[in-house]
Amino acid sequence: MNQIIADSTGAEVNRISRRGVLPTLDRRRYTGSSEVNMPIRSSAFPLACFVLFAWMLAGAQAKPGTRNSDAQNSTTGAEYSGMYGFLNDGEFVQLTVEDQGHVIGFISRYADSSHEGGFLEHFLESGQLEGNRLVFTSKIVKGKSFQFQGTVERGEGKSRADEAYYVLQGTLVENTTDAAKKISSRSVDVLLRSFPQDLAPPPPTERK
Repeated sequence: MNQIIADSTGAEVNRISRRGVLPTLDRRRYTGSSEVNMPIRSSAFPLACFVLFAWMLAGAQAKPGTRNSDAQNSTTGAEYSGMYGFLNDGEFVQLTVEDQGHVIGFISRYADSSHEGGFLEHFLESGQLEGNRLVFTSKIVKGKSFQFQGTVERGEGKSRADEAYYVLQGTLVENTTDAAKKISSRSVDVLLRSFPQDLAPPPPTERK
């Protein structure tokens, strides 16, 4: 059975054959309107552009943050650098925290118990800071060396211009080697207070 198709004016346009094939429209009768081909725009391309832009923006924002984080990590602990008291009045420890927590410095102590023989400098043979945990070992001078193991803590000082803004709290081991090369050790719990920042002396030159 054939089916009749009508245009908007109600006029017959064409018929569909029994095989279901739609013949060509009779354009002479199709006068009610004109055909316009409208391009169909895909939403995939704008979406891909938006995703790419967002990814680039996120990457640009992440890079400065990474650089800032790296810079912060590389200087962590540098604020602990300075001069701290030692076992006796007039003696001190000078510490400098470098990259990766490497610690350099020296211990300045009296050459003898009478405090009349001048000072000796024990430069650090090794030193390391991890977080606030500090360890260092001095070189042997006149048969003595020192080892420290402990932490760096905030003291009672309210600013770096005050004494004890930071303190080194832990165990100090004094190693003594006698003429017979026999080593004896004694350990003591210490609390070494930082000096006011403006009192730090210039670093001495290590003697070879």
